[in-house]
Amino acid sequence: MEEDMDEGQTQKGCMECCLKCLGGIPYPSLIATILLYAGVALFCGCGHEALSGTVTILQNYFEVIRGPGDGLDVFTIIDIIKYVIYGIASAFFVYGILLMVEGFFTSGAIKDLYGDFKITTCGRCVSAWFIMLTYIFMLAWLGVTAFTSLPVFIYFNIWTICQNTTVLQGASLCLDPRQFGVVPIGEEKTLCVGSENFFKMCESNELDMTFHLFVCALAGAGAAVIAMIHYLMVLSANWAYVKDACKMQKYEDCKSKEEQELHDIHSTRSKERLNAYT
Repeated sequence: MEEDMDEGQTQKGCMECCLKCLGGIPYPSLIATILLYAGVALFCGCGHEALSGTVTILQNYFEVIRGPGDGLDVFTIIDIIKYVIYGIASAFFVYGILLMVEGFFTSGAIKDLYGDFKITTCGRCVSAWFIMLTYIFMLAWLGVTAFTSLPVFIYFNIWTICQNTTVLQGASLCLDPRQFGVVPIGEEKTLCVGSENFFKMCESNELDMTFHLFVCALAGAGAAVIAMIHYLMVLSANWAYVKDACKMQKYEDCKSKEEQELHDIHSTRSKERLNAYT
């Protein structure tokens, strides 16, 4: 009987411990972190592969050749963008961890306000710094989303032309990469409807795959923007809670101090009366 009671108390203690641990998880920050990681992974992975597909299309169908030396051509720009993608993936992996840790500490500061943990000025400054930094990153991701929409628009036009080749038979319609700044003005690398390279490009998997990869990259950038907005909401709410908690903490400290002073005054008067009576 005693063993059953001990097992029941042990199970109850484990359950209370698990509930306490689950209650300490900052779920809004966790959701924002998952959304941020998903968006950054989608943008970086699909964007990298879409850029590789763009290089293949330019070399095989538009017959664009990589320039000699270290000149700044479209292929060099694509390589630079790939390195930027590597940096974005690494930086936001670390930044997501930092925001998650900040969410844990902020939740702990609010829940343990009346315990041993005290909210410091440094902690409030860190929260304000994260709010400012997240706002800047949100604006940056908005710019990335707008920039990613450009290749989506270009590939959508090319993909639509390929889907309507039967309607466009006999039409003198050409694709000129000079319009998009891909090649210099002096180089003529047009691809006209009805040419052999045009039909090869439309029938290949590179065009369809690259177009849909850019669409997925755009969706990933949009998800990162939503994650940044979610983080801003969470950080602003935590900042407001911490600010109110600090005021409440100061009020409680002043109240306890006044009560202690009143208690000391009352004790002193009681002793004086007792001495006067004796």
